[in-house]
Amino acid sequence: MSTMHTLLPIHIAAGALAIVLGFVALLVKKGGTIHRRSGMLFVYAMLVMGTTASILEFRQSAGVANVVAAVLSIYFVGTALTTVRPPSRWTRLINVAALTVAVGLAFLAIVGGIKNVNSPHLSPGGVPFRTIGVMSFILAAVLLLAAAGDVRIMRSGMPRGGPRLARHLWRMCFAMFIAAGSFFSIRERVAKILPEPFTTGPMRALPILLLFGAMFYWLWRVRGVNLRQNTNTLPTRNSFC
Repeated sequence: MSTMHTLLPIHIAAGALAIVLGFVALLVKKGGTIHRRSGMLFVYAMLVMGTTASILEFRQSAGVANVVAAVLSIYFVGTALTTVRPPSRWTRLINVAALTVAVGLAFLAIVGGIKNVNSPHLSPGGVPFRTIGVMSFILAAVLLLAAAGDVRIMRSGMPRGGPRLARHLWRMCFAMFIAAGSFFSIRERVAKILPEPFTTGPMRALPILLLFGAMFYWLWRVRGVNLRQNTNTLPTRNSFC
């Protein structure tokens, strides 16, 4: 019990930091000091959040949902980070391991989707299992697309310019979606931290909509980045003008 009392505040703090730092990285000048530092802190916060969530779930129910979410978060932040790092032996090994993880998680998502989509019952959190099944198929599709990108990287090398930045952006944003969705999807969690007006469905959906809006905005902005520029870092706002 003492371990749970210690880990739960750490998990909540790491999740809150991940959400805040993720939005900071999306809003500030790309490639600048604040962007770099907030992005790295976001990665660390996601790792702590995922690890503590896994431990807490095992101690409470021996379940696997949070463990899968933790591995999923690590996959997306890890591959997003290696995208903007110079190629090395370590980045290649990470990408090979990441491909294995993506395919494995996609398989689990498909199996879970088949199992849940035919169930008429509700989950312990009150969500219909059929809805969870549909979401599992969507997640499997995203993972298979991500895995296809990993295979392309292994065969042809890391892309340059806009495609490289787009790969970094959408993977970081999807990792952030996992953190934000985990918190804002459950009203009781939001009610413990935010005032009553922020616990309504539209208000809880707003951060998710803003996240994807920012992601698509930046994906549109990086589409024409010069292939010959140094793509080890994200360009600044001025480079898009």
